[in-house]
Amino acid sequence: KMTNEPPAGLRANLKRSYALDPISSQEFFEGCTKPTAFKALLFGLCFLHAFVQERRKFGPIGWNIPYSFDDGDLRISVRQLHMYLDENE
Repeated sequence: KMTNEPPAGLRANLKRSYALDPISSQEFFEGCTKPTAFKALLFGLCFLHAFVQERRKFGPIGWNIPYSFDDGDLRISVRQLHMYLDENE
């Protein structure tokens, strides 16, 4: 059995988030019709992901319901954000 543990630290988690597919794809990253809004909101999503990954080390302290916002959740959130910005003005 293999596991992929998130790196230690907020900065390392942010770097890992930006290295994930589809964010690491230059075509996807630059392909949004509203690049300024997309990049700002993408940073917010990646920061949230990194923060939640970092908080998991502390267990239930400060959280009512444990939920791991994992890589799959980040990927679908980024794709939804891209699609939403492309389809709406």
